[in-house]
Amino acid sequence: MKITVLNGSPRKQNTAAMVDAFAEGAKAAGHEVEILQVGRMKIAGCLACEYCHGKGAGKCIQKDDMEKVMPAYMDCDMIVFASPIYYFDMTAQLSAAIQRVYAIGKPPKAKAAALLLSSASPNPFEGAIATYRTMAAFMGIEDKGIFTAAGDENQSEAKLAEIRDFAKAL
Repeated sequence: MKITVLNGSPRKQNTAAMVDAFAEGAKAAGHEVEILQVGRMKIAGCLACEYCHGKGAGKCIQKDDMEKVMPAYMDCDMIVFASPIYYFDMTAQLSAAIQRVYAIGKPPKAKAAALLLSSASPNPFEGAIATYRTMAAFMGIEDKGIFTAAGDENQSEAKLAEIRDFAKAL
């Protein structure tokens, strides 16, 4: 299975440990894993100009780093969204990468998804989880799992082992 991980963190922090644990487990199970650091890319939000649904034939009019992300969306069997929570939701960078999928409607091959969220604060995950579940349902993609880590739980070996074991079982 080809798995694309979109890491929305603009800097190396707790989410990176979760992504690394997932990738380690998935690779151990024989899956191909591509990690895209969308948090460090320049990706603008959707303009709702409808170019992609007209003259663009599925291609966005904007020329930015989304051109690096779209091929991964098009070719993956599973998408993993990873993000720190800054203010009750995924990072703006990851949200932009998600919203720009509007150009193609949904990833054509993806059948599964997972969500990895980290925060220094206790229990700020509700908004991001609601967005993820709604998007997965709309796209007809099966939710394989949601993993959250808050405070001291971030980078704990128990949490990372849980994520690693999940990925191994895919």
